[in-house]
Amino acid sequence: MDTINKQSYMQKLKSYKRSPISLVLFLLVMISTILMIGILLFLIGYIMIKGIPNIRPELFQWEYNTINVSLMPALINTVIMTFISLLIAAPIGILSAVYLVEYAKKSNKFVGIIRTTAEILSGIPSIVYGLFGLMFFVTALGWGMSLLAGAFTLSIMILPLIMRTTEEALKTVPDPYREGSYGLGAGKLRTVFKIVLPSAMPGILAGVILGIGRIIGESAALIYTAGTVAEIPKGRDFLLDSVRTLSVPMYALSSEGLYVNQSYATAVILFIIVVLINLLSEFISKKLSKV
Repeated sequence: MDTINKQSYMQKLKSYKRSPISLVLFLLVMISTILMIGILLFLIGYIMIKGIPNIRPELFQWEYNTINVSLMPALINTVIMTFISLLIAAPIGILSAVYLVEYAKKSNKFVGIIRTTAEILSGIPSIVYGLFGLMFFVTALGWGMSLLAGAFTLSIMILPLIMRTTEEALKTVPDPYREGSYGLGAGKLRTVFKIVLPSAMPGILAGVILGIGRIIGESAALIYTAGTVAEIPKGRDFLLDSVRTLSVPMYALSSEGLYVNQSYATAVILFIIVVLINLLSEFISKKLSKV
């Protein structure tokens, strides 16, 4: 084994001597990787050092006030907002991707326009989505700053992401799977829902998880559409109540300068939630891949 490693090392050394540019590029890649990992570890360590000592039971009380600065209402609102946004965006995004991959012709110009539009929408800043939601959902439709207006705005934000990741996942399904299903007498619709979609489910799930991460970390768009009320929506018309999600109080507390320690604690909770969601998605993807 040591002999093989030495031979491999000597071959790499000879190749670098023949082409010094390769060595330079290799060093640049290594330096960039080390810098990226170092910055990531610094950010995580800084947030943890500042936030963990400030995580106290008062932060998890049911009602928010200026004494406890509880994050529990915002946490519950985040769960509700995420659920409603996915309920709107996930079916539309997945079914749109199914149409683009399985039904539309490759030479169709309309398909090209849809893909280009989705890529453009993916690069638009969230503040622009917030202004659109303010003008359309809040003002034009008369919903006001509400849970519903925020959910629809976020669903538009994550729709291109879910659609594109689902499209790429469907493309990875081998054609023999489809041909075998057709050979056994299954129709197009049955093949798509019984063979193609289950095979592409790990990739589709990855897109949905990325969408959840963007919803949880979003603040700019929600300030303009959902508002900043630190209460859990109640009553029959709870969808039209103004709320704020977990990232909004973190921004508000830090900008006010009065509850900076609590904002760091909120950042830790937000970071833990995102990590847990990613671990859960990886676990589910592995289970689905085995099946």
